[in-house]
Amino acid sequence: MPPRILVVDDERSISDALGMILSQLGHHVDSAKSIQEATELLKGAPYDLIFMDLRLPDGSGIDLLSHVKSDTPYTEVVVMTAHGSLEITIEAIKRGAFYYLEKPFTPHQVTTLIERALQFEAIKRENRSLKNAIVSDSDDFGIIGRHPKMRQIHAVIRTAAPSDASVLIEGESGTGKELIAVAFHFQSPRAEFPFTRINCAAIPHDLMESELFGYRKGAFTGADRDKRGLIEATGGGTLLLDEIAEMPLHLQTKLLRVLQERKLRRLGDENEMSIDFRLVSSTNRDTAQMIREGTLRKDLYFRISTIKVKAPPLRERLDDVPLLANRFLEQYAEKYKKRIREISTSAFSLLMSYSWPGNVRELESVIEHAVLFATEDKLTPDSLPEELHGPQNGEYRCVIPPYMTMDEIEREAIAQTLERTGGNVKKTAEILNYHRPRLYRKMKTFGLRGGTETDSTIVP
Repeated sequence: MPPRILVVDDERSISDALGMILSQLGHHVDSAKSIQEATELLKGAPYDLIFMDLRLPDGSGIDLLSHVKSDTPYTEVVVMTAHGSLEITIEAIKRGAFYYLEKPFTPHQVTTLIERALQFEAIKRENRSLKNAIVSDSDDFGIIGRHPKMRQIHAVIRTAAPSDASVLIEGESGTGKELIAVAFHFQSPRAEFPFTRINCAAIPHDLMESELFGYRKGAFTGADRDKRGLIEATGGGTLLLDEIAEMPLHLQTKLLRVLQERKLRRLGDENEMSIDFRLVSSTNRDTAQMIREGTLRKDLYFRISTIKVKAPPLRERLDDVPLLANRFLEQYAEKYKKRIREISTSAFSLLMSYSWPGNVRELESVIEHAVLFATEDKLTPDSLPEELHGPQNGEYRCVIPPYMTMDEIEREAIAQTLERTGGNVKKTAEILNYHRPRLYRKMKTFGLRGGTETDSTIVP
């Protein structure tokens, strides 16, 4: 859905001009001439952004601003003021306005401001979504995995998240580095403040400095207003520098100074400002090699890696594939309204024997593909993408820990299969090729809990 924007101004020329600019950008635009009209419109679906004049015929825009922030606190508001209305503008910013637009204004000023405001609103919306995901799965912080390496990550998050120590997350692409960063944020005292993500590899080097540090009006050609950098906008929250190893050396030096002194100077500004944020960095590169090559400053590396987390590739924790696959199956079956409840044994065999070069991200894509193309009530090999049927997909070999007896191996096999089937004894018996009476006897011998096809129970 296109962003919903409301324009509140009694000057027809202003509201028409804004409406035309916003419509050309593909946004849904409503307009109101008074507080009363705006209040009626605000009773409907919430707006993503509101342009609001501070002087309206039936009252002050400050009152309307307070109403908006009370009812829909995540809606961004840009106030419009005449020249010289500094005092009321400052009051509006204190009440929660995102920025101000001084009349008369140019189309360029409007489009730039819209982009920044909607981006900020999207970040806050994503933060709410991520926080809800973390809260709903508090045991593992939304990071699925029972492999010892994953349990270690869970333990590090529980121990270190409440601190302000910088975190460096290393791992291949698709291993869930951003989920780990999100968990550090939402398990910390900074959870109510912004979580800002910057992909250093996606921003052109000549723009990265202004994006990170901001600039003052007139700092360079085209700088027609002051702009907060994303470090400053993080205020009190957590900043994730994704692929930090891609940052140019001169900016690494500037970032190091910010981290050491906790002060920031915008481009073109003579004054410094104090800043408060926690830094979490991630990279899929070999940091030791980059330090040797001189592309990553050693002193910056030590500053950003007080806590180091290594996200393991999926091929090193294949036992987690069933957990992840079933979670993605639930997610996409619901999304695409399909009655698919399980993954067949033969399909699981293919999933477990694949090397997963794209890691968890690739597994999610494979399950989504399978759900879309499934023609039965379960996922079968036919619904899986072609690459999982290729010659590189060798036979899956179960890795047995050393010094285990046959009884211990059998108990572990039954216990893990029960766990993967949600305690379904019938299904477990089919997978292990046991007659159910034999399986019940084994479960009783090993003291395992199981279930019937419908209800969880203790084996008699």
